[in-house]
Amino acid sequence: MQKINFTSSSITSSRLIYGCMRIAGDNTPADKAKGKLALRAALEAGYNHFDHADIYGGGHCESLFGELLTELKQETPTIREQLIITSKAGIRFEPQRYDFSTDYLTTSVENSLKRLNVDYLDMFLLHRPDYLFNTEEVAQTFQQLKASGKVKHFGVSNFSPSQVSLLQSALDEPLLVNQIEINIHNISSLTDGSLDQCQQLGITPIAWCPLGGVAYPAWGNTFSTADEERIAAELARQGEQYNCSPWQLILAWLLKHPANICPIIGSTTPERIVAAKQALAIEYNHADWYRLLEARNGYAQP
Repeated sequence: MQKINFTSSSITSSRLIYGCMRIAGDNTPADKAKGKLALRAALEAGYNHFDHADIYGGGHCESLFGELLTELKQETPTIREQLIITSKAGIRFEPQRYDFSTDYLTTSVENSLKRLNVDYLDMFLLHRPDYLFNTEEVAQTFQQLKASGKVKHFGVSNFSPSQVSLLQSALDEPLLVNQIEINIHNISSLTDGSLDQCQQLGITPIAWCPLGGVAYPAWGNTFSTADEERIAAELARQGEQYNCSPWQLILAWLLKHPANICPIIGSTTPERIVAAKQALAIEYNHADWYRLLEARNGYAQP
């Protein structure tokens, strides 16, 4: 497994991050057992970075991870120190809203720590922008969480470049990551300045839903049948050339970008968790990157 150092930190993360959104399934014994097998497969494959959120599975995903971590500590007492554990907060329900208030963020972190059975988070991310957030209040909350030892580093998720700049202006330390949707369907980060800003500031972009539009429909899918056929044909051609599956090729397409995108792998199938690593070995070339973009857009660049 390739590793990447997050700028301005001591974090060395696996280039592929394991996403824990689905590990608890319906929280039945069978689904929980499947989730634990998936987590063990990820660990054995060299993933050391695990992505959570307070709302995933209504908290059951973090609890399941905590159960497994207890088991793993019996096998390897130092396992916690070998892992990068990230969680997110900011989305609330009843009524649905975003909330970056100190009370909510602090309580969310404390609850995540209990469920995960850990003393600290390596990274804590703001899940989605709260349009009413007060930058100074968030900065003070971050300072309190770090001073208490509950969080080591901070980042954001789904933030626009201007929102990143606004928050960063109030912080004494750099935001390490921006977790955003990046896939063949949603390429807005290529044009809205997100990836440019990541490179400029040393922020690592983490791609959620990296296989959207290929392995499964993308969020808010707008592809026509013709779009899908063009993309599938080019992926098939390149798949033969690189001796890989279309979904592995898409990961290589993302990994090619100089911003050092880290895709989140969310499969609970051990074979696919391991097979995702093949994308790291693909020597994907510049011309094919643009051929796939052309197939996606339906026109050449420029």
